[in-house]
Amino acid sequence: MKLRPEILASPGYQQGRPAAADAFKLSSNENPFPPLPSVLAAATSALTLNRYPNASAPALRSALAERLGTTADEVLIGTGAIALLQQLFLAAAGPGDEILFSWRSFEAYVTMTTVTGATAVMVPNRADGGHDLDAMAQAITPATRVVVVCTPNNPTGVIVTAEDFAAFMEKVPSDLLVLLDEAYAEFVTDPDTVDGRTLIGRYPNLVILRTFSKAYGLAALRVGWATGPAEILQAARLTEVLLSVTGVAEAAALASLEAEAELLERVSTITERRTRLVDALRAQGWNIPHSESNFIWLALGEHTLAGAERLLDAGLVTRPFAGDGIRLSIGEEESLAPLLATAAEILSELPAGHPARAA
Repeated sequence: MKLRPEILASPGYQQGRPAAADAFKLSSNENPFPPLPSVLAAATSALTLNRYPNASAPALRSALAERLGTTADEVLIGTGAIALLQQLFLAAAGPGDEILFSWRSFEAYVTMTTVTGATAVMVPNRADGGHDLDAMAQAITPATRVVVVCTPNNPTGVIVTAEDFAAFMEKVPSDLLVLLDEAYAEFVTDPDTVDGRTLIGRYPNLVILRTFSKAYGLAALRVGWATGPAEILQAARLTEVLLSVTGVAEAAALASLEAEAELLERVSTITERRTRLVDALRAQGWNIPHSESNFIWLALGEHTLAGAERLLDAGLVTRPFAGDGIRLSIGEEESLAPLLATAAEILSELPAGHPARAA
C-alpha cells in the first residue's frame, strides 16, 4: 500500500492516560469541576442527533465578535484550539516549507507539521522553560511559513510577556503568519503576560487562539475560537473538516460565556491551588518553573518514567515526556496530599545536582 512514509514514521499525538475509578487523572489539563447546571441544561436542550449542525457556529461567532470588538468574519470556530491550529498550518505551509516553534512545547505541533508535509523547526526553551524569542526570530528563514508562540507554554507553564512579544513581532516579517496559542490564558495571574485580545487589529499577520476546553470545562465538546484578519481565517476555513462543530458545543459555549463570572471563580480556585502546590514542592527542594497555567512541570530528565510510575502507584495519573519531565495537571483538592508525599519520595532519590533539585 502506497502511504506517506513520514506519516507512518510519526509518533502521533499521545492523549493523556485515562485514570482508574480510584485514581486522580492529572494527565490532560482538564478542569476538575463538573459542568455548571446552566451549561449542562443548554447543551442538553440543543441535542439533536438527526440533523447536521450549522458548523460555522454563527451565534457563537457573533457573541465573541461583540466581546472582542471585531466582526464575525474575524472570528473562526473549530473543534478546539488544536483543530484551528491544524487548519491554519494547512492553509499556510506545505512540502518544502518550515513551521517554527519553541521546544519543548505542545507535542501536537510536531505531528500537525508532519501532516502538512512541512518541516518542524524546534528552538530549545530557555533554562526556565520559557520561549527564547530572540533565538526563534533568528531561526526564521525564507522557508518559514508559520511561527507558533504558546503562552503559557505547554508543558512548562511559563509565560511570554507583553513586552517580549512586542519586541518579537518587530523582528518577524509582516507576511509571516504568527499564531499566539493562548489555550490556558484564563489561568494567568501575572499582569505582565501578553494578552492577545489587546493585540486585535495591530498586526496583519497575527492570529490569536483560545479554547473552551480548559477554563470553561468543555473538553468533551471540542470547541475553540480564533481571531485575526478575515482573509487568513477564510483560508483556514477552506481546510476544515466539514460540519465538525456541533450544535451542542455551540450552545454550551454560549451558556459558558453567559456564566463566565461563575466559571472564573472556579479558575481562581484552581490558580490558588496551583500556588499552594508549587510553594509546597519548592519547600521540599524542587526546582519548579513559574507556571501560570493549570499544570506544573517536574524536569526529571532520565528519571521521568520511573517518577511517573511512582506517582501512578500512588493513584496519580500524570503525563510523562520520556527523557524530559512530567506534566502534572492541577486536579481535585484531595489529590494534593498524595502528590506531595510521593513527590518528596521521588526528590529524595534524585542525585545531588540534578536539575529538578533547587540550587
